[in-house]
Amino acid sequence: MQLHNVLTGKRETFTPQGETATVYVCGITPYDTTHLGHAFTYTSFDILIRYLEFLGHPVKYVQNVTDIDDDILRKAAEVGDDWQAVGNRWTAHFIRDMIALNVRPPDRFPRATSVIAEMQETISALLAAGYAYEVAGNVYFHIDDDEDFGKLSRIPRAEMLPVANERGNHPDDPHKRDPLDFVLWQAQAEGEPAWDSPWGPGRPGWHIECSTMATEYLGDTIDIHGGGADLLFPHHECEIAQAEGATGQEPFVRFWLHTAMVHHEGEKMSKSLGNLIMVRDLLDQGWHPDALRLYLGRHHYRDVWEFHASSLEAAAVLAGRLRAALAATGGTGDPLSARGALNSFTTAMNHDLDTATAISIMEQFAIQIERVAGTGRDISGAQEALRQMAAVFGLYLDAAAPEERVQTGWEEHLQRFL
Repeated sequence: MQLHNVLTGKRETFTPQGETATVYVCGITPYDTTHLGHAFTYTSFDILIRYLEFLGHPVKYVQNVTDIDDDILRKAAEVGDDWQAVGNRWTAHFIRDMIALNVRPPDRFPRATSVIAEMQETISALLAAGYAYEVAGNVYFHIDDDEDFGKLSRIPRAEMLPVANERGNHPDDPHKRDPLDFVLWQAQAEGEPAWDSPWGPGRPGWHIECSTMATEYLGDTIDIHGGGADLLFPHHECEIAQAEGATGQEPFVRFWLHTAMVHHEGEKMSKSLGNLIMVRDLLDQGWHPDALRLYLGRHHYRDVWEFHASSLEAAAVLAGRLRAALAATGGTGDPLSARGALNSFTTAMNHDLDTATAISIMEQFAIQIERVAGTGRDISGAQEALRQMAAVFGLYLDAAAPEERVQTGWEEHLQRFL
């Protein structure tokens, strides 16, 4: 399987470093979810994980919940509610959407606040290694001490600050040595939650949360790390700096994958613009989860695309065609071979997850199954092969409910947020 590795900018052959492939995907900040941009990211990585399993690779998958963050605190203040209650409510909403979309649950789904002690250990290691400094109860990572900073995004140093400022950086912080230095631990502000630390009460910075959870649950070097393209810089760049600085182990991640942004009404979907298409709204309008999964899957994970209701309607028609092929009744004549379809499907998916082509192959094979069924040939093996291919996309097909592992896995995670 070939995957586009953002770290090298090249398409490379992916094989796990061990018997089990390790995958970490940055999770939600739970204060307003789940829109199609979220769904595109998590279904794209669901397809990747399911395809790895299709190829015979066991997968250990971790996805986090950023349950303490400036945005959470801001949202809680706006609605006049406790920050934990806001986070729990929206995380539960997200989980129910993932169940509805038949998304394979992560093996671990940790809250950031569940690894405070581990984050503090990482910060202490960075201080000891000379990558960080403490001022007035705040701890910062000094990027000038990391000569490789920028190796993932390859953004010129002069262009980094404007991007970072758009994505949570505070360049005017008087305690910083450099405006690009990022916070590892921030001293408690009035009215904010805080945890005890060697530097005084405070809370972790955003970036330290993910790098700590990734290494805590998957080891110092993991196979695949992913998230939306908007996380490339500064979030993932900072993750690398922290993880490799603290552990001394390179690389922190072997393959970096990023999903493209989803647009609506000519602009990127965003809460600030109010142009979100919510998954729950689409489901409540009667769209079948298979239509949504096929609609999302028809877009390559690295391609920017725009929501169009007509394309969703076409995906619903395709979902019906796949179900019809599975409902067809053949005979006992010459069996319809699935070898060509399976080989073509695998070739497409091995080509950096060419999901659009893979879906076209499924569609053509479904048409062939229906046509051949009328001639009395045996189509049972072909139908089973179609099910195997459709399972990579998390489709219900003729099932009335999500897969059992989807239901039980997510429900187990859900109990911690109720």
